[in-house]
Parts: sequence; structure tokens; C-alpha cells
Amino acid sequence: MKLWGQNYKLNEQIEKFTVGNDYILDQKLVKYDCIASIAHAKMLKKIGVLTKTECDKLLEVLSLIRKLDDNKKFQIKKKDEDCHTAIENYIIEKLGDVGKKIHTARSRNDQVLIALRLFYKDEIKSVINNVDNLIKTMALFKRKYGKIELPGYTHMRKAMPSSIGLWIDAYVESMKDNKTLLNAIFKLIDQSPLGTGAGYGLPIEIDREVTANLLGFSKIQKNPIYVQNSRGKFESSIIHGLTQILIDLNKMSVDIIFFSMPEIGYMKLSSEICTGSSIMPHKKNPDVLEIIRANYHKIISFEYEIKSIISNLISGYNRDLQLIKEPIIKGFEITIDSLQAINIVLAHIDIDKKKCKEAMTEELYATDIVYDLVKQGIPFRDAYKKVAKKFNNY
Repeated sequence: MKLWGQNYKLNEQIEKFTVGNDYILDQKLVKYDCIASIAHAKMLKKIGVLTKTECDKLLEVLSLIRKLDDNKKFQIKKKDEDCHTAIENYIIEKLGDVGKKIHTARSRNDQVLIALRLFYKDEIKSVINNVDNLIKTMALFKRKYGKIELPGYTHMRKAMPSSIGLWIDAYVESMKDNKTLLNAIFKLIDQSPLGTGAGYGLPIEIDREVTANLLGFSKIQKNPIYVQNSRGKFESSIIHGLTQILIDLNKMSVDIIFFSMPEIGYMKLSSEICTGSSIMPHKKNPDVLEIIRANYHKIISFEYEIKSIISNLISGYNRDLQLIKEPIIKGFEITIDSLQAINIVLAHIDIDKKKCKEAMTEELYATDIVYDLVKQGIPFRDAYKKVAKKFNNY
């Protein structure tokens, strides 16, 4: 039975169209809906809607659903539409009239929102953990190769002396900034929407503080209309935070591809992380880095997709918002997969010291020579012109 079900049958093609792939995506949210429903049931007991016995029975079944889900035995069917309907139907099947009470004082709208917020919080923590792992790997990489000098480039031409340590530290520092941004986004979404109904409050007095505290939220999102209006707004903030990570991984991938080209040869990629060619037996291709490079473009497309969907909608809930679920879920998956992949890549790179040393040609030190002259009292512009004459063939 659908949560909104009444005395008519929905056209099958319309049902298929409106459900979309929500029932598939929602397998990731079963756990979070159960967690939120447990808190909600405890609140209903506190305000007298449920007896202790009824509450205990509900908690028992919700815990059972979580166990089934952990073992991949709780499957959402298309006719259920989403995890929220599947869970409530299962509870009613097990508990009858007691199960019918669980939806008291909530709408599917805030039910969806609370499950997503809990999911987002866990996923952001997972992204941060993976960023921390990458920072540790980069620190090990620096410890092993950091003192090796190699050319620094501007305009893809040799510019000034650099080093492996200077190069990898740029990404360490940026990843730390990315964590700062993610923590700020975490604080933004760490607001409980539960108890705002369909966007206009509830005609029953409830205790939103109880559910917020039980679910570990730092505050309550108060205005019920804003709760609905924040859908997509918060998600676009999350995706924007993920793009900052992916642009770093994109640039790092480009650097490694360039540095590992046989014609350059500063870096060597282990065969374990390279693919081959079906026609050219000599090829070892950096496909993993090319896919990471491309993943940035997928993530920024998700940001545009979400911001586009939420624009021009009247305040309150609109079904358009269902379509932002997929890009945010995929965004987390792509980001975590890419972080883990680049982590493996860095552990399978060798630096060719000889190639690096050979590349440290004299023009890289032209600016050093300019400043040696400056220290002797020669005006900078005169020193610049004097050194430029020496290197005018470069």
C-alpha cells in the first residue's frame, strides 16, 4: 500500500514514470529511515501517542528491518515507490494497528529529508576520512621523494626549480582547505528537519528537541517552509564541496600523466595501475588517472543539474526535488572512489632521479642569476635585461 493510497488505482505507466529509480536509490536510505523512525517512535511515546508496549514493539521491528537490510534481505519493490513506504508496510504487516501509528505527526516529506540528512552526515564524514588517508599517503610520498628536484612549469614551459616535495605539498595544503569547507557544509546540514510535516507544520504538538537530540543533530531547522526550500540548496552546497576535492584530483592526475610520459619521464607508473592496448603490445596506459580527471566534470555537471532543478519552483515541496537524489548520491560515490583510486596510484609511483636531474637545465636558474645581480646593487630591470640576453634562445 502506498502512503498516499486512496480509493483509486494509479495508471501503471504514470506510476513507473513518477517512481523513476527512487526504489533502487533508496536501498542506501533504509538504515537511516529506520534510525529516524526509532527516534520518532520514542518521541511519540513521550507525548502519549504510543504506549511503552507499542513503542517497544515498533523499535523491535525497526531493528529487525535494519538487520535484514545489513544482510541485503530487505528489498524495496517498485510498487513501494521508496524505502519509507516499504518500511511502513512491513511494520503494519508485522504489527497491524500498532504499525499504523508510526506515521503520526510526520509527512513523507520530512521523513525523506531526515533520512537524507543522516545519510549526508555519514557520507561527508566518509569523504573527510578518505581525504585524511590521502594526506597521509602524500606525506609518505614526500618523505620518500620530497628532496628530489625537478623543473617547475608555467605555460607548460620550464620556469624555475621545483621539487617533488613542493609539488606534493601543494595538494596537501589544498586538501586541508577542502576539509575546512566540508566541515562548514557539515555544520550547515546538521539541522533536524523532522517534525515540520509537508512544509507547513503539524496540527499536533510534538517535541522536536527529543528527535533532534536522539539523532545527534546540533540544532533544529525551525521554519517549515524553509525546510522544504532548503532541499537542493543544501545538496548543491555539498556537491560544490566535492568539486573542490575533484578539481585537485583532476589537476594531480594531469600532472602525473604529464610527468610520467616517456618523453618526460620524471615519474614511472607501476604496471599494476596501468591498462594495456588491444592492438599495441607496448602500451601501458594511465586510464585510472584519465577517469579521475573526467570525474571532476561529472561532479560539476551534478552541481549544475541540482541548481537548475531547484530554480523557478514555488516555495514548499515540489516533486521536481525527487530528481536531486540521484546526483547527490552519485556525487558521494564518485568522490570517495576517486580519492581511494588516487591513493592507490600514489603508492605505485616511482621517481626517476636521473631524469629529474637531467631536466634541471641552466635556464631554470635564470631568475636566481637576476637576483644575484640585484644583491650586487644592480637595478632589477637592468639585471633582468642582462640575463635575458644570455637566455634569449630559450
